[in-house]
Amino acid sequence: MDASTSAPPHAAAPRNVLVIGDGISGLTCAINCAKAGMHVTLASSTVPERAQSVMAAAGINAALGRKDGDNPLSHLEDTMKGGCFIADEQAVAGLCDDAPAIVRWLADIGVPFNRDAAGDIILRAMGGHSHKRTAYAGTSTGKQIVTALTQQSRRYECDGLITYRMNLVFHSALVVDGVVYGALFFDEHLHKLEPILADAVVMATGGQNGVFGKTTGSTLCDGYAAGKLFIQGARLKNLEFIQYHPTTIETPQKRMLVSEAARGEGGRLFYLDGDRRVYFMEDLYGPRGNLMSRDIVSKAIFDAPSQVYLDVTFLGAKAIMQKLPEVYEICLRYGGVDITKDPVPVAPSVHFFMGGFAVDRHHRTNLAHLYAIGECASIYHGANRLGGNSLLAAVHSGRVAAQAIGEDNPAGAPPDLSPLITDATNAVDRVMSSPSRYPAIYVKRDMATIMNRDLGITRDEGRLDRARGDIDYYLDISKKLAFDSDVSPYQAFSLEGMLPLARAIITCAAARKESRGAHIRDDFPENSPDYRYATLISFAEGRYEVEWRPESQAVDVAKDWGER
Repeated sequence: MDASTSAPPHAAAPRNVLVIGDGISGLTCAINCAKAGMHVTLASSTVPERAQSVMAAAGINAALGRKDGDNPLSHLEDTMKGGCFIADEQAVAGLCDDAPAIVRWLADIGVPFNRDAAGDIILRAMGGHSHKRTAYAGTSTGKQIVTALTQQSRRYECDGLITYRMNLVFHSALVVDGVVYGALFFDEHLHKLEPILADAVVMATGGQNGVFGKTTGSTLCDGYAAGKLFIQGARLKNLEFIQYHPTTIETPQKRMLVSEAARGEGGRLFYLDGDRRVYFMEDLYGPRGNLMSRDIVSKAIFDAPSQVYLDVTFLGAKAIMQKLPEVYEICLRYGGVDITKDPVPVAPSVHFFMGGFAVDRHHRTNLAHLYAIGECASIYHGANRLGGNSLLAAVHSGRVAAQAIGEDNPAGAPPDLSPLITDATNAVDRVMSSPSRYPAIYVKRDMATIMNRDLGITRDEGRLDRARGDIDYYLDISKKLAFDSDVSPYQAFSLEGMLPLARAIITCAAARKESRGAHIRDDFPENSPDYRYATLISFAEGRYEVEWRPESQAVDVAKDWGER
C-alpha cells in the first residue's frame, strides 16, 4: 500500500458496508466484502438486471499472454496514451496487472466468453489498442457479467451477508465534519426518507447521463448522487472529459449504441462524395483508422462534410449473425437497417464520463469512510477511455475498494444525526405538499439542451460562458420555485444535485484552456504541458473552486482522513 495515499493504521475491519448501486462495480464490491465476512446492504432503485452495466456490449480487456506478445505493460501503455497521460500510472498498472485474473475469475463464475475450437477465449480488436485483447460474450458481455455476479451475490444473500434493498433512491449522505456515517434514501413506494447507517459507504452510481438527457446510457444514472455529495463536501475531478461514442443511432428516447465490436470485426466508416464512398478514417490514419481511439473517431465524424455510415456487409450474413447479433437487432429495430445488406447511418453521442469522484488508489474519497467505484469514480481513464476498459475498471475497482474497506477502521459510533434527518424529511415533505404545478422535468430538459449545445464534441469560451449563465439562471430560480411532485418528489429534489453538477462540469471545461482527449477547445486547439494535471473541483459556500494536481495526488487520504 502506497504510504502517500493510504489512511492511518487501523485496528479492525468494519462490520456493515452500504453499497449504493447494483451494477457490475457494486456487485463486485458487495461480493468481495461478503467474502471477507462483512455484512453488505446493497441499495438500489431497481434490480441488477436493469443496471446500466447490462448495456455494455463490446467486451472486457485483458492481456492474456497469447502469441502476439501482448502483456500488461503494453495494456498499461495503451491506456495511458489513450488517456493523454493524465491518469495515475500506478493505479492503471494495477488495473492492467489484475485484468487476466479478473477475466479468469469471471469465466470461472459462469460468464460464457466466446472461445475457439481449442477452448481458448477469443480476443477481438478495439480502438486505441496495440493488440487484440478484448474478451467478449457475443455482443452482450455486460449482461452476461451482471448475470454471473448476481448469481454469486445471491449465494451470500442466502448466507445473510448481503441484504438487497430495492426501490430506494439515494437522497444524501449522513455526513458530519467530513465523516460519512451512512445515507438517506427516498423510498419510492412509501414516499418517505429512510436512513441506513454503515461503517463504510460505497458509491457505485454510474455516470452523469441525466445532465445531458439523451445519451447511450441509462437514465437511472443521472448524476444526482455525485452532485449532491459535491455540495456536501466531496471533491470531483476531470469533469470536462466527456466521451462521445462515434457510432450511435437515434431513437425518440435515447441514442442506441452501435457497438465498437462492429469496427473491431472490420467495420468501415465512410461518407458519400456524390456516388463515391470516402473511407475517411483510412485516408487519415491508414488501414487501422477505423479503430483509432473514440475521441479521434468522434471528432472525424463530427467534421465529415455529410452523413457518415458504418458498413459491415462485406463480412457476410453468417459472420454478422454469429459475431454481431445484438448490433444486427439494434440497427434493424431502431434504425430500420438490415446490416447484412446495407450500411447504417451513425453519429456520435455522449457515452461515458471520465470525470467523477476524486479517489485515491484504494478508491477512498476525501470524505472519511466514503468510497467510489465504477464510472462514478475518476482514476483510470484520464482524458479518454479505451473501449473494453470500462467493464475491467468496474470489476477491478470493486475488488480494490472491498480490500481497502477491510483494512480501514469503521466510522465509529455516529453523533446525533436526527437534525440532518429531520431537515431532509421536512424538505421532501414540502415538495410533496407543494400546491405548485411547475414541472421539474422542464428544467431538466432545458439543462440537457444547454449542456448538449455548449459542451458538445467541441467547445469555446463563448459557448461555455453562455452555458454558465444559463445554468446559473436555473440555479437561482430553482431556489425560489416550488416544483410539482406528480411523478415523484425525486424529480424535484434531484435538481439540487444535478444543476450544481452541470455548473461544475462547465467550470472545469472553462478552466482547461487546451485540447486534450475528449475535451476539445476550438479556441485552444493544442494540448499544453501546463495542463498535464487532473482538474479538481470543490464546492465551498456557493463557490466552485478549481485546482490542479498530478493525478497521483488527487486525493491525499492520509491527510484528509487524519484531520477528522
